[in-house]
Amino acid sequence: MARYHAAVCRLCRRDAVKLFLKGDRCFKEKCAIEKRNTPPGQHARRRGKLKGYGLQLREKQKMKRIYGVLEQQFRNYFKEADRLRGVTGENLIGLLEKRLDNVVYRLGFASSRQQARQWVSHGHIRVNGRRVDVANYQVRPGDEIGLTANLAKNVFLLASVESSSGRGVPEWLELDRENLRGRVVREPQRADVTYPIEEQLIIELYSK
Repeated sequence: MARYHAAVCRLCRRDAVKLFLKGDRCFKEKCAIEKRNTPPGQHARRRGKLKGYGLQLREKQKMKRIYGVLEQQFRNYFKEADRLRGVTGENLIGLLEKRLDNVVYRLGFASSRQQARQWVSHGHIRVNGRRVDVANYQVRPGDEIGLTANLAKNVFLLASVESSSGRGVPEWLELDRENLRGRVVREPQRADVTYPIEEQLIIELYSK
């Protein structure tokens, strides 16, 4: 599947906000936003202020980049969110949060969603004891998230778990740090997501 393979720090600079795409580097002084909080490109500073459609498009791009999904995937998530009962924007965020790669990242088993997607695609993640290698697999309340024996000894995973201990785990997830196991306690709520996202702008964009 096609993926963005260029420098990810320029994406944060383009949106002028941390998207947490570079793992631990995002929490250090080396973060691109901390060092040079200007849009990439030679003439970026000359661009005018965004209005209307530009704001809506930028918000959609921001959410796509945070969760690492492509345009068609994102559009499908929106259609599903619009079909479900409740507020469409909250449904959209909930569907993205319940992706398996996001859950692995949120539990601290990976330093970034890109690394979490790699753990999943390589077959290192277990859901209720069963191997799942699909990153967009939707978890449900009560699901148990485990690791293979090989991954549990991986130095990068152990470093991720250690560095994520200070950031904590969302309330809709539960982490057994000693046994490296996680559990989905409940459905994610809008209050559980603290990213600077204005989902209403995305709704307005797709409603045209």
